[in-house]
Amino acid sequence: MTIALVTGATQGLGLALVEGLAQRLRPTDTVYLTGRDVGKIAEAVRSVPGGGAAVRGELLDVADPEAAAKLAARLEERHGGIDIVFGNAVMRVGPGDDPPTIIDAYTQVNNFGTTRLLKAFAPLLADNGRLIVVASSLGTLHQLAPVLHRRFTEPSSLDEVDAQIARWRDEVKDGRAKAGAWPGFVNIPSKIGQVAAVRVLAAERRETDLARGVLIAAVCPGMINTPTSGLWWDVSTAPTPAQAATALLDLALGPLDPAHHGELVRHGEVVPFS
Repeated sequence: MTIALVTGATQGLGLALVEGLAQRLRPTDTVYLTGRDVGKIAEAVRSVPGGGAAVRGELLDVADPEAAAKLAARLEERHGGIDIVFGNAVMRVGPGDDPPTIIDAYTQVNNFGTTRLLKAFAPLLADNGRLIVVASSLGTLHQLAPVLHRRFTEPSSLDEVDAQIARWRDEVKDGRAKAGAWPGFVNIPSKIGQVAAVRVLAAERRETDLARGVLIAAVCPGMINTPTSGLWWDVSTAPTPAQAATALLDLALGPLDPAHHGELVRHGEVVPFS
């Protein structure tokens, strides 16, 4: 029996990942569709085509500091472990959003929510398990001024990554980031922080994970035709969420490539962090 979970799964890529997992897995398997709104979760579960794995809704607000750990404990009691986790929850921002105003909520979901998910579910991974954080090709040091690189290369624990994100958040709030070397687009440091968190956790676990066939990685789905992306870019010719999900599902369900462990992967290829 395979147990899978997707965060941020009530729409877009997250829902497409749930649908893809349900189609590819067996009727004896279970895919947990999670989100922070009970009504939207129920509606999304009903929208998934029948056949394949069972789809089950669960409440998970990644901004809640205790939610990931509580859900992990319930699933461990229910199933003994987990096979596939996609961390896809994200707070999206538009061109009109003021960074100092939204940065607290933004980092709470995108960054601290990611590290809490990693801490909660990595210990539950079964042999040949997959823990994949949906990030972006923006999450590399090539997008950042060299003077800031060490903030994301020196941390050796998830807590240290969180400390650097908190430091950046505070600099955004008080205006130091705008006056300094940080990019104005908050998505860039946030995605770099997500990839750094994956790299740190994977480095800690590398020898044991590879011996057990476990993959921990970040993934870039590429540009997707969604209303939110359309606020920033012309996405009229971009893939649909279902099309973008294909490469991510192949990564989760295919054989382990040790070169992918701890890396940012796009369409099966490693995107260098630095």
